[in-house]
Amino acid sequence: MDEPEKKKGMIRRLYDWMLHWADSRYGLPALVVLSFAESSFFPIPPDVLLIALVLGASSRWYKYAFWCTLASVAGGLAGYGIGVFAWETMGRWIVENVAHMSLVDVNGRLDIALPAYLISAMGSSLGGEYLFQVYDHWNAWIVFVFGLTPLPYKLTTITAGVARVNLPVFLVASLVARACRFFFVAWLLYKWGPPAKRFIDRYFNILCVLFIFLLVGGFALLKVVF
Repeated sequence: MDEPEKKKGMIRRLYDWMLHWADSRYGLPALVVLSFAESSFFPIPPDVLLIALVLGASSRWYKYAFWCTLASVAGGLAGYGIGVFAWETMGRWIVENVAHMSLVDVNGRLDIALPAYLISAMGSSLGGEYLFQVYDHWNAWIVFVFGLTPLPYKLTTITAGVARVNLPVFLVASLVARACRFFFVAWLLYKWGPPAKRFIDRYFNILCVLFIFLLVGGFALLKVVF
């Protein structure tokens, strides 16, 4: 078996392992632990378990979303710490091998090329086509946008630490972004059940991009009006 196939097999086993917690009494604690871990080093987003738990007990959707959000923000703080204190020993390895993002030399500094959909959505307002260029332009506020996108959240938290973005703003932006994401997913499942799951599986990335378009458009309108 070649290396890509081994990686796919490992991810599939992790995915199945995450899902099995939904059928146990430890579903909520597992969601908290995995949401925390995904924000700093774990490869699979907590949405997988969140969706399964809400489908199994829809009346508790807000409770699952609440704890998933808090754990994700706490894990984000851990990821920020990795970026500040352990970038060379741990952070770079996570970015390249878990988040699967390549580090490239940009004007003498290692940086990360942003995905095309994000550049198309935000254009020149990003401040650049590379992650640390965006931090240079926006500081921690860009964490809010990145926290809503399909980008691995660990990538955002670790690199925010490397960039030494403003920590209080980082925490506020993380809290708002993760709450928007998890409460939206949980609420959709509460309202429409399994059809919502199929909709999320198929269109979630597109919804994220559309939301970014609306967000940028709103800021542009405010700038014109005021």
